[in-house]
Amino acid sequence: MRGWLLAALCLAVVAVAPWIGPTPAPEAAAFVIEQIRIPRVLTAVLVGACLGVVGAAFQALFGNPLATPSTTGTTAGATVGALVALVLFPVQTTASSIGVAACAFLGACLVALAVAALAAGGRARIEDVLLAGVAATLAAGAVSTGLQVTADEAATFRAVRWSLGSLSVVGYHTPSVLMPGVAVSLAVVLGRVRALDAMVLGEATAYSQGVDVRRVRVEILVGGALGVAACVAWCGPIAFVGLVVPHIVRLTLGASRRVLLPMSGLVGAAFLVACDTVARTAWTGRELPVGVLTAALGAPLLIALVLSRAPPRA
Repeated sequence: MRGWLLAALCLAVVAVAPWIGPTPAPEAAAFVIEQIRIPRVLTAVLVGACLGVVGAAFQALFGNPLATPSTTGTTAGATVGALVALVLFPVQTTASSIGVAACAFLGACLVALAVAALAAGGRARIEDVLLAGVAATLAAGAVSTGLQVTADEAATFRAVRWSLGSLSVVGYHTPSVLMPGVAVSLAVVLGRVRALDAMVLGEATAYSQGVDVRRVRVEILVGGALGVAACVAWCGPIAFVGLVVPHIVRLTLGASRRVLLPMSGLVGAAFLVACDTVARTAWTGRELPVGVLTAALGAPLLIALVLSRAPPRA
């Protein structure tokens, strides 16, 4: 029953979001609703669903409740790629915007494939894969800082704005570009739900049930990275969605992967739509980057989750 109520609430949030905001002039109302707000909500749905599902899958894969899509270095790789494009194309044009997205996607995929290759090697434990992702994130962060130092002021400003995450779109170009990558990513990850359920009991148990653990691990890493890379490439890094949403679903509906993964997608979509609605309406005449809001909400939630897991003092 709780699952149906949560699903209905999520769908209601998505349905009403385009109608929330300042009332546009009558002659502009149709354009604002159809060409700005609805495409923006669609973009938020795609990004939120992808981050939620991949976050839940990575937490199950690594056996770590604090794992996120950033664990594999995907977000950090995308950031480096985008910064390279921003330094090479400091002037804002349509071509440079496409170049930023393409370079971000390429950087994310390269890092994710390197981590996946480690996972496919057979000798590396899942803890080693996790550490490799953390190392890749730290290395990419150092490169990103160096690129920002060498860039001019305009490129640095654009890099900072991009790194905050934004769902500000006009028209249906962005959601239509995101759709294929997100759809493939969700199909790959959700198609491995039964294998993840078996792997929770241990790799030996999973092997005894006919699960090729190494192959499933690589498929989830690569499939998840594909969707996250597409999202980060077009919208910038949006923090904490892939971390917080699976915890919300787990606390509400339990830890069964067959429920957790699809519901994390639905809740992630509604969560990001709600955050973006607040971000674009909180200040009159200004727009708060949605990544700032998700980080502001996610940080205290993360602290609360860590404290709730801490053992009581003797």
